[in-house]
Amino acid sequence: MKRYKQFTKWMKGHLYLYLIAVGVLFTLQYFRTLTPLFIQHIVDAIFDDKASALPMFIQSLIAGDTIRQSLLLVAIFSIAFTLIRVVFIFLHRVLTAVFAERVAYNMRNTIYDKLQNLSFSYHSKAETGDLIQRSTTDVDTFRMFISEQLIEVMRLIFLITFAVYQMTRMNVPLTLITLATSPIVFTSAFVYFIYVKKIFKRVEEAEGTMTTTLQENVTGIRVVKAFANEHFEMKKFEETSKTFRDESFSLLKLMAVFWSATDFIIFIQYALTASFGVYFTLTGSMGAGEFIAFLAFVGMIVWPLRQLGRIIGDFGKTTVALDRIDDIVLKASEHDEDTEHTPPIAGAVAFKNVSFQFDDDDKPLLKNVSFSVDQGETIAIVGKTGSGKSTMINLMVRLLENQEGSILFDGVDIKSINKKHLRKNVGIILQEPFLYSRSIYANIGIMDQKADKDKIFKAASIARVHDDILGFESGYETLVGERGVTLSGGQKQRVAIARMLLDDKPVLIFDDSLSAVDTETDIQIRRALSSYWKNTTVFIITHRIVTAKEADKIIVLDEGEIVEAGNHESLLAKDGLYAELWDIQSSIAYDFQKRHKKGGN
Repeated sequence: MKRYKQFTKWMKGHLYLYLIAVGVLFTLQYFRTLTPLFIQHIVDAIFDDKASALPMFIQSLIAGDTIRQSLLLVAIFSIAFTLIRVVFIFLHRVLTAVFAERVAYNMRNTIYDKLQNLSFSYHSKAETGDLIQRSTTDVDTFRMFISEQLIEVMRLIFLITFAVYQMTRMNVPLTLITLATSPIVFTSAFVYFIYVKKIFKRVEEAEGTMTTTLQENVTGIRVVKAFANEHFEMKKFEETSKTFRDESFSLLKLMAVFWSATDFIIFIQYALTASFGVYFTLTGSMGAGEFIAFLAFVGMIVWPLRQLGRIIGDFGKTTVALDRIDDIVLKASEHDEDTEHTPPIAGAVAFKNVSFQFDDDDKPLLKNVSFSVDQGETIAIVGKTGSGKSTMINLMVRLLENQEGSILFDGVDIKSINKKHLRKNVGIILQEPFLYSRSIYANIGIMDQKADKDKIFKAASIARVHDDILGFESGYETLVGERGVTLSGGQKQRVAIARMLLDDKPVLIFDDSLSAVDTETDIQIRRALSSYWKNTTVFIITHRIVTAKEADKIIVLDEGEIVEAGNHESLLAKDGLYAELWDIQSSIAYDFQKRHKKGGN
């Protein structure tokens, strides 16, 4: 019942196409079992004056006054009968294909929609290659099964039923002999299913691991080449590919054993039917035409029974694919229990005793963090790597949920604010921004599809990337390689800033997104932003103290706690961690300038 629901839930809205296809198949298989009876009619009824096994209404249509006339009518009717079957086959194929493609289309869209709405925590742990495989290969596995094997099940049932019916009308004892080996085939097919399902699962997992390895390598090819790490990556891919190959070999071995064994059983069945058929014919228990028809009916029974093994094997593979798909679609969306509250957001932000700890960690990442920011203020967050800076930002847009304390936007706890509404009002520019494989113009304009050229050029100018773009041979129509590989780190960050500037947001967050630009450009961008977005609350996460020094407030994090807070001058006066970081960076900058001057002289 679980499997039945698992299969049919994807067919909702399109099941009528399947039922029509089954009805066409029913007629088609009945017509197929009539074909051997025409031979029996010619041999027994026309030439030997014995009873015909054809239905009476067909006998009346092909009855002639002479043998010549009867044979001519049989030939004409057989041609017409074949043409009707061709029409039904075409109709059946079209219905099945339309049904399967519509179901697959719905599955892909459902999975993709679900992936969009799963939590940040899920995506941070999931393997990209495996998700791609579930959305493509596993969906295609189900599509192939419902378009071929699910229909094949009904064809098998109809064909065997009609064949047995026609055989019992001619000779019951030989029918029982023909079906003698059927229980053996059924049993072997069931055992095959038990083993093949386990192997299919291992094959799918091995393929997913191999796909992930390939995806990671292609995505990070610049890193691979920069470190001359091709040999290591080749060895890693060879190992995952070898695992996939070995699991596939295990599957092929099992399939070879099953197919060879069932073929042997089928040949035995043919031998039994032929031997007893010859005996019954010689003793007069059946006519020669009936014996010929019986041999044709044996093929209609034993070969579909053999096909049952493939159906069961594909069913096992499909159940594994559906389980992997359900592992995505049955997970709770981050919006399932979300509120519909969409209050206006102006930009005042407050943290009150906020603490956060990952489920798989033994210590909190943030501890009792409290501060407040007024609308239009700029606040810088500095600290050592791993101090919790980015975690604070993820909590602000509810990519993560704080376990203790509260985060308020204009006095409203963000847990009572609709997530999509919250994120639409908070702009985040990441240190490693994602750029699409499109033109620079399209990458900037993606935030506002209706933005005109002047607006896009202005945003690029504020982000100090307009002149760089004009320096490219194709200007704004320059195609950005996948993930922006054709641009420098600083250019990517500035394009991302320009993209964000197209949409006015009350809160803007720079998550170390100015790290790849020089200090002078950094200052120019921030000053341009100050005049452009005067009422916007700006958070700047940075390791660069010179970037933080002009902020209205500076928060210093250390091991998840706020150890210092204030403006640049007050923090230097405290002679704490901020002053230590300032001294280190200032001395490095001084030494660099000093060496540069010496080199110039």
